[in-house]
Amino acid sequence: MTFRAPAPPRADRIRAIAAAHAAERGPLLVILHAVQAEFGFLDPDVIPVLADELNLSVAEVHGVVSFYRDFRTTPPGRSTLRICRAEACQAVGADALVEHAKQRLGVGFGETTADGAVTLDEVFCLGNCALGPSIQVDGKLQGRVSPDRLDALLGDLR
Repeated sequence: MTFRAPAPPRADRIRAIAAAHAAERGPLLVILHAVQAEFGFLDPDVIPVLADELNLSVAEVHGVVSFYRDFRTTPPGRSTLRICRAEACQAVGADALVEHAKQRLGVGFGETTADGAVTLDEVFCLGNCALGPSIQVDGKLQGRVSPDRLDALLGDLR
């Protein structure tokens, strides 16, 4: 993976975020979440900046970013659809719902539709087990989601 230096104003903001959390114990995860919250994703070019600020290797920072599913290295869509893949939801049709969503959107997990409208993600529990299959659309929890109901929700997003 190759990195380019981020534009100075953005690099300065990333350094400021890192400085604001540097005194915390094990600040890397907190800083990564804060940078992603501000910019929407973790552009790979921020990795060397954070490595330098935290006196870590680029490989260490990249390893953390690539390990955790919650970190995105590409811009998300305008909306995010997360489908629960935990056992309780699988038992009531989540696998079929996943296949329906992938076909309907034309993308896989971690991908965004060509029009930039929807990013499809998987999650392994939304805490809504009694009302599965469950999804989350832009942070709003939905239970007992059928393919038809999913289509209606997706129609509202586009």
